Amino acid sequence: MSQHNPFPAGDPDRHAIWQMLVERDIAAFLAADWSIVEPDFAAEQFAGYAGPSNPDHWRIDYPTLASYRDEWLRQAAAFQSIQLQATTPGEFLHRTTVLRDIEIKGELAMVHKKFDGSATTVGGEPLTLNWQTIYWLRRFASGWKITGFLGYLPNPMPAVQGQAAAAGIALPAGASQHVTAGPYSPALRVTAPTLVAISGQGPIDLEGRIVGTTIEEQAEVTLANCIKQLETAGVALKDVFKVMVYLGDMSEWEAFNQVYRKYFTPPYPVRTAIQAVLWGGMKVEIDMMAVARR
Repeated sequence: MSQHNPFPAGDPDRHAIWQMLVERDIAAFLAADWSIVEPDFAAEQFAGYAGPSNPDHWRIDYPTLASYRDEWLRQAAAFQSIQLQATTPGEFLHRTTVLRDIEIKGELAMVHKKFDGSATTVGGEPLTLNWQTIYWLRRFASGWKITGFLGYLPNPMPAVQGQAAAAGIALPAGASQHVTAGPYSPALRVTAPTLVAISGQGPIDLEGRIVGTTIEEQAEVTLANCIKQLETAGVALKDVFKVMVYLGDMSEWEAFNQVYRKYFTPPYPVRTAIQAVLWGGMKVEIDMMAVARR
C-alpha cells in the first residue's frame, strides 16, 4: 500500500521532491538497497545533523554521505528482521510518514518530513515511529538533490512559551474496556485548535457506482475514499480520533473489522457502529473526525 502524492503534476518540483523522500525512500529502505536513493544526494555538499528539541545539543552525526549510508543500511537491515501484526512493513511506513510542507525559494528547498504511528510485532512488542526531519535540497541540472538534514527531532516540537499546546490525540490513563472490544479506544483526550470532519463515505466511485460485492471489498473502497477526503483537508488516518460505522448487516461486523485493523494502529479512534439501511444497498458507510496538527 503506497500513499497518494498530495502534490499534483502541475506542481512538478514539489511532486518530484515528495516522490523522492516518500515513495522512493520507502521502497529503497524496505529493500535495503542504497543504490536506489544514492543519486538523490549531493555527496560533496552533504552533512547530516541530529538532536533533541534543544539546539544546544544538536550535533554533526554524519559529516559525510558515506557515514550516513552506513547507518542507513544498518537501520534497513534491522527493520527487515521485524515482523508486524495485522500490517506489512510497507503499509506501516507509508501510514506513519507525513510530508506536506515543502518551501521552495529559487534553487533551494526545505522539506519537513514527519513520522507518527505505531504497530505491534508478532512477539507483542510495540514499534513506534515518532520524530521529524528537516531536509535541505538544491536544484541541479539533473534535478533536486539532498544537501543535508536535521533529523530525529521531537514530533511535535515542544510548544513555545505563550503558545497553545500542540495538537494531539492520547489515550487517557486508566481508560479500559471489556475483553471482547474491537479495534477502538474507549476514550481519547484530544487537543486541537482545528478539527476536520468528513461526510459519510461509501464504496462508490466517481461515476456513482457501488464498487465491490463483499463486505471486505466494500470496506477497502470506503476507507480509501475516506483517506482521499481527509487528504484534501491536510490530514491522514493517523489524525482521526472519531469514527462512525454504518453496516447494512451487523453479522458482517467481524469481517469488516479484519479490514479496518489494517488501516489503524493504537491508540485507535473512538468508534460507534450502527446497523442501518444504506443507499443503493451498500454494505458499509463511514464518517470521521480528525485533528489538524498544523
